[in-house]
Amino acid sequence: MRVIHAPWRIKYIEQEKNSKCFLCERSRQKNDRKNYILKRGAKAFVILNVFPYNSGHLMIAPYRHVKDIKNLSKDEWDDIILLLRNSVKALKRSMRPEGFNIGVNIGKIAGAGSRHLHIHVVPRWKGDTSFMPVLGDTKILPEHLDATYDRLVGLFK
Repeated sequence: MRVIHAPWRIKYIEQEKNSKCFLCERSRQKNDRKNYILKRGAKAFVILNVFPYNSGHLMIAPYRHVKDIKNLSKDEWDDIILLLRNSVKALKRSMRPEGFNIGVNIGKIAGAGSRHLHIHVVPRWKGDTSFMPVLGDTKILPEHLDATYDRLVGLFK
Protein backbone atom coordinates (compact mmCIF):
# COMPACT_ATOMS: atom_id res chain seq x y z
CA MET A 1 0.00 0.00 0.00
CA ARG A 2 1.27 3.44 -0.93
CA VAL A 3 0.82 6.14 1.73
CA ILE A 4 0.66 9.79 0.78
CA HIS A 5 1.29 12.29 3.57
CA ALA A 6 -0.23 15.77 3.50
CA PRO A 7 1.27 17.58 6.49
CA TRP A 8 0.40 21.05 5.14
CA ARG A 9 -3.25 20.24 5.88
CA ILE A 10 -2.59 20.31 9.62
CA LYS A 11 -3.52 24.00 9.57
CA TYR A 12 -6.99 22.99 8.38
CA ILE A 13 -7.27 20.15 10.89
CA GLU A 14 -6.20 22.26 13.87
CA GLN A 15 -8.17 25.40 13.02
CA GLU A 16 -11.01 26.34 15.32
CA LYS A 17 -14.14 24.62 14.12
CA ASN A 18 -16.99 26.92 13.26
CA SER A 19 -20.46 25.54 13.87
CA LYS A 20 -21.64 27.24 10.68
CA CYS A 21 -21.26 25.48 7.34
CA PHE A 22 -18.62 27.24 5.25
CA LEU A 23 -20.18 26.03 1.99
CA CYS A 24 -23.61 27.41 2.94
CA GLU A 25 -22.05 30.65 4.17
CA ARG A 26 -19.94 31.25 1.08
CA SER A 27 -22.70 30.32 -1.36
CA ARG A 28 -25.03 32.92 0.23
CA GLN A 29 -22.50 35.73 -0.03
CA LYS A 30 -22.29 37.84 -3.16
CA ASN A 31 -18.51 38.29 -3.48
CA ASP A 32 -17.61 35.25 -5.60
CA ARG A 33 -14.00 36.31 -6.14
CA LYS A 34 -13.34 36.73 -2.41
CA ASN A 35 -14.93 33.34 -1.75
CA TYR A 36 -13.26 31.67 -4.75
CA ILE A 37 -16.59 30.63 -6.27
CA LEU A 38 -15.81 29.87 -9.90
CA LYS A 39 -19.28 29.07 -11.19
CA ARG A 40 -22.86 29.17 -9.94
CA GLY A 41 -25.26 26.70 -11.46
CA ALA A 42 -29.00 26.41 -10.93
CA LYS A 43 -28.71 24.00 -7.98
CA ALA A 44 -24.98 23.80 -7.23
CA PHE A 45 -21.73 25.75 -7.42
CA VAL A 46 -17.98 25.28 -8.00
CA ILE A 47 -15.52 26.64 -5.43
CA LEU A 48 -11.74 26.43 -5.09
CA ASN A 49 -10.51 24.53 -2.06
CA VAL A 50 -8.54 26.98 0.11
CA PHE A 51 -6.60 24.04 1.60
CA PRO A 52 -5.77 22.36 -1.72
CA TYR A 53 -3.97 19.09 -2.27
CA ASN A 54 -2.78 20.51 -5.62
CA SER A 55 -3.16 23.71 -7.60
CA GLY A 56 -6.61 23.75 -9.17
CA HIS A 57 -8.21 21.59 -6.43
CA LEU A 58 -11.87 22.53 -6.49
CA MET A 59 -15.13 21.35 -5.00
CA ILE A 60 -18.66 21.11 -6.34
CA ALA A 61 -21.52 21.40 -3.85
CA PRO A 62 -25.28 21.83 -3.93
CA TYR A 63 -26.62 25.10 -2.49
CA ARG A 64 -28.92 23.10 -0.24
CA HIS A 65 -27.23 21.69 2.86
CA VAL A 66 -27.32 17.95 2.09
CA LYS A 67 -25.29 15.46 4.14
CA ASP A 68 -25.63 12.33 2.02
CA ILE A 69 -25.65 11.69 -1.71
CA LYS A 70 -28.92 9.73 -1.40
CA ASN A 71 -30.68 12.94 -0.32
CA LEU A 72 -29.86 14.88 -3.49
CA SER A 73 -32.75 15.71 -5.77
CA LYS A 74 -32.51 14.73 -9.43
CA ASP A 75 -32.11 18.41 -10.37
CA GLU A 76 -29.28 18.86 -7.86
CA TRP A 77 -27.54 15.71 -9.07
CA ASP A 78 -27.91 16.75 -12.72
CA ASP A 79 -26.46 20.20 -12.01
CA ILE A 80 -23.56 18.73 -10.01
CA ILE A 81 -22.68 16.35 -12.86
CA LEU A 82 -22.87 19.19 -15.41
CA LEU A 83 -20.58 21.33 -13.22
CA LEU A 84 -18.23 18.36 -12.74
CA ARG A 85 -17.95 17.89 -16.51
CA ASN A 86 -17.36 21.62 -17.03
CA SER A 87 -14.80 21.69 -14.20
CA VAL A 88 -12.76 18.89 -15.74
CA LYS A 89 -12.92 20.62 -19.15
CA ALA A 90 -11.80 23.96 -17.63
CA LEU A 91 -8.95 22.37 -15.70
CA LYS A 92 -7.77 20.39 -18.76
CA ARG A 93 -7.86 23.49 -20.94
CA SER A 94 -6.18 25.77 -18.43
CA MET A 95 -3.75 23.62 -16.43
CA ARG A 96 -3.25 20.55 -18.64
CA PRO A 97 -3.23 17.93 -15.87
CA GLU A 98 -2.29 14.36 -16.73
CA GLY A 99 -5.11 12.94 -14.60
CA PHE A 100 -7.63 13.64 -11.86
CA ASN A 101 -8.73 12.39 -8.49
CA ILE A 102 -12.49 12.90 -8.23
CA GLY A 103 -14.26 11.83 -5.08
CA VAL A 104 -16.79 12.30 -2.33
CA ASN A 105 -16.17 11.75 1.38
CA ILE A 106 -19.42 10.92 3.15
CA GLY A 107 -19.27 10.90 6.93
CA LYS A 108 -16.56 11.85 9.38
CA ILE A 109 -15.08 8.34 9.40
CA ALA A 110 -14.59 8.59 5.62
CA GLY A 111 -12.67 11.86 5.96
CA ALA A 112 -15.48 14.35 5.40
CA GLY A 113 -14.43 17.64 6.99
CA SER A 114 -17.82 19.16 6.28
CA ARG A 115 -21.32 17.80 6.76
CA HIS A 116 -22.30 19.53 3.50
CA LEU A 117 -21.92 17.08 0.63
CA HIS A 118 -19.34 18.09 -1.97
CA ILE A 119 -17.27 16.48 -4.71
CA HIS A 120 -13.51 17.04 -4.82
CA VAL A 121 -11.79 17.49 -8.17
CA VAL A 122 -8.01 17.33 -7.84
CA PRO A 123 -5.86 17.74 -10.97
CA ARG A 124 -2.78 15.51 -10.98
CA TRP A 125 0.57 15.60 -12.75
CA LYS A 126 3.38 13.07 -12.84
CA GLY A 127 5.70 13.85 -9.96
CA ASP A 128 3.30 16.23 -8.19
CA THR A 129 4.10 14.49 -4.90
CA SER A 130 7.75 14.94 -4.09
CA PHE A 131 10.14 14.82 -1.16
CA MET A 132 9.08 18.27 0.12
CA PRO A 133 5.89 17.21 1.96
CA VAL A 134 7.59 14.19 3.51
CA LEU A 135 11.00 15.57 4.44
CA GLY A 136 10.40 19.30 4.52
CA ASP A 137 6.90 19.31 6.01
CA THR A 138 6.07 21.65 3.13
CA LYS A 139 3.71 21.39 0.18
CA ILE A 140 4.68 23.48 -2.79
CA LEU A 141 1.76 24.90 -4.74
CA PRO A 142 3.21 26.68 -7.74
CA GLU A 143 0.31 29.08 -8.08
CA HIS A 144 -1.50 31.39 -5.63
CA LEU A 145 -5.25 30.79 -5.20
CA ASP A 146 -6.01 34.21 -6.68
CA ALA A 147 -4.07 33.34 -9.84
CA THR A 148 -5.78 29.94 -10.07
CA TYR A 149 -9.15 31.65 -9.70
CA ASP A 150 -8.31 34.13 -12.47
CA ARG A 151 -7.08 31.30 -14.71
CA LEU A 152 -10.25 29.22 -14.28
CA VAL A 153 -13.17 31.59 -13.75
CA GLY A 154 -13.37 32.73 -17.37
CA LEU A 155 -13.57 29.14 -18.59
CA PHE A 156 -16.87 28.59 -16.78
CA LYS A 157 -18.76 31.38 -18.54
